[in-house]
Amino acid sequence: MNCWEFKKCGREAGGARAKELGVCPAYPDHGQHCARIAGTLCGGKVQGTFAAKVANCLKCDFYATPSYDKAFRN
Repeated sequence: MNCWEFKKCGREAGGARAKELGVCPAYPDHGQHCARIAGTLCGGKVQGTFAAKVANCLKCDFYATPSYDKAFRN
């Protein structure tokens, strides 16, 4: 499962919020390690680099699932 499927953010290509917020930079190849990708959505806001958003990622329900690729964890 990819983050946009789990979170239902609508930022995948053709998604409900793609026109408003742009297609997520994690789409289509980084949906299982989105925390490492700058510009993903968290708390309704586009986030910056991993270093800037790591505290939010550690609290993320998707980050904690087996779907998140552990090879890309800190």
